Amino acid sequence: MFELAGAYYMILFFIALFAGFIDAIVGGGGLITLPALLASGIPAHLSLATNKLQSVFGSFTATLTYFKARTMKHLAWGVAFTGLGAGLGAYIVLLVNDKHLKLIIIIFLTLTFLYTLLRPNLGKHKSKAKIKNIKIFHMLCGLTLGFYDGFLGPGTGSFWIFACVAFLGYDMKNASMNTKILNFSSNIVALVIFLWHYEVLWLVGFLMGFGQIVGAFLGSKLVLKTQGAFIKKLFLIVVGATILKVTWDYFSQF
Repeated sequence: MFELAGAYYMILFFIALFAGFIDAIVGGGGLITLPALLASGIPAHLSLATNKLQSVFGSFTATLTYFKARTMKHLAWGVAFTGLGAGLGAYIVLLVNDKHLKLIIIIFLTLTFLYTLLRPNLGKHKSKAKIKNIKIFHMLCGLTLGFYDGFLGPGTGSFWIFACVAFLGYDMKNASMNTKILNFSSNIVALVIFLWHYEVLWLVGFLMGFGQIVGAFLGSKLVLKTQGAFIKKLFLIVVGATILKVTWDYFSQF
């Protein structure tokens, strides 16, 4: 059984708190927590499994807060397809190397970043939906993004927000609110797969989970109290940081 040095527990708690705050607003919390777990010396697959455990707490807290504030429609289809994709992704990640997927992530994140940056009004107001059939949207994005979240994870929330803005015409605030239950769905399904076929660091996961709860509560409350004008800027910062991190990981393999 892997043992972590004592000082890392408190460090990981505060990292999870910050990640939960960021993730509740624009997603990308995994960009912060997964590298932190790996940097602590925890093996890759064990880091992935433990990251899913702690992230469940944050995504559930944000989901609960948003549900109390507003009824979100049409998400049952998204939950079903996202869960299916996440289960498949979590199972496969235990079998294969992720280096080829990282290159794909870099490409799509970069396109997402440039598209958002070059369209100043994107997500500022609601717009006309490009995919009018909500079931088709949830089937395509749920399977794809659910698979990615189960397989690796960092940036999933940002991908979901972008998908809702670009294809459903949501503004950034409503996109952020609607995507949290989808993120929670993929987190919980992936966690179940990891528990079934692998293991997690329970103490680390629960400690970081508590940090996620505090951070996610503060972040989701901030979104509800504002008009969301800052969300796009924070979205670009998080996506840009994700691109740099994943690019560094990809090329450091060679």
